[in-house]
Amino acid sequence: MLGVLYAALGAFTFALNNVAMRRGVVTGSVLQGMALTVPIGGLSFLVMTIAFGELHQLVVFPMAALTWLACQGVVHFVIGRYCNYKSNQLMGVNLTAPVVQLQVPFAMMLAVVMLHEKFTVLQAIGSALMLGGSFITQGITQGNAGKGKRKASAPPTAAPTVPSQEELAASAPKPIFQPRVFSGTIFALGAAMCYGSSPLMARQAFLHAPDISTAAAGCLAYTAATLFFLLILFKPGSSADIKSMKRENLPWFLASAVLVAISQAFVYASLAVAPLMVVTPILQLSLVFRLFLSQLINRDHEVMNTAVLIGAFTAVLGSILVSLDSEELTMLLDLPPSLADFLHYRLAGH
Repeated sequence: MLGVLYAALGAFTFALNNVAMRRGVVTGSVLQGMALTVPIGGLSFLVMTIAFGELHQLVVFPMAALTWLACQGVVHFVIGRYCNYKSNQLMGVNLTAPVVQLQVPFAMMLAVVMLHEKFTVLQAIGSALMLGGSFITQGITQGNAGKGKRKASAPPTAAPTVPSQEELAASAPKPIFQPRVFSGTIFALGAAMCYGSSPLMARQAFLHAPDISTAAAGCLAYTAATLFFLLILFKPGSSADIKSMKRENLPWFLASAVLVAISQAFVYASLAVAPLMVVTPILQLSLVFRLFLSQLINRDHEVMNTAVLIGAFTAVLGSILVSLDSEELTMLLDLPPSLADFLHYRLAGH
């Protein structure tokens, strides 16, 4: 039960992190957000490493494990995070989340190809649902966005009048958020590939150092990410962009930085006390939490319609099926032998 609670809290705080970052990049830049989230994430893991009494482990990592962790930190915390934040800026959390969720089948594909893990019919069905949910959300929403533009540009039918300044201020419509679906989807797919390949790199690191703590590993991954991010500051204009951060965006970026570290701590805690089969499906609820939190916090900066809801819940169902073990699921549901054999059937892997 404690593992379920930790996983649910991890999903909730990760969703809240995305919503807070989305609010910050409405008027701020992605680079400004990363300038806070990357170093603060590393500092948070350093504090956890010290608190767990594992600081000495930072100097005993084998070179192979250290290399994999460095690659994982750069890919996940810099490249993947930039793509995720940029897609959130371009089309909002509600449209981005189902696409980024494709990291689950992408990770499984890498596991099958590189580690020769099994890929069953059940996981294929889940992957198809996730892909379908993403297409539903992006396709229908893109059409609705075009209708919204045409509707907004339609000429008024009523006779023109001369309103007062007060009436103009009161009746002025709020700016309608128009998502940039194509470019946002490209960045979201980039985030999905980075986030999907990240666990494989971390697993390779732990194969070379099986007795090393996850807190120390996270600390080293974030250190590599921070050092890599510092190189970006040499690009002309980067430092000026970060220094121009608006005061109104600072609380949102800081909240996102703290929340992402808290969510990762909850995930590690849940995996320490509960099986992966229990934790992983619960973590997929992050997508549902994002929908409700974005409506609560970023209502004017998100797209919310029937397509978004259908696509999101389809993607959640698919991600749960992908992450479940087919044999344990059929035993739990007591499925007929013919259906169980069909779901167990391996399409690839050993």
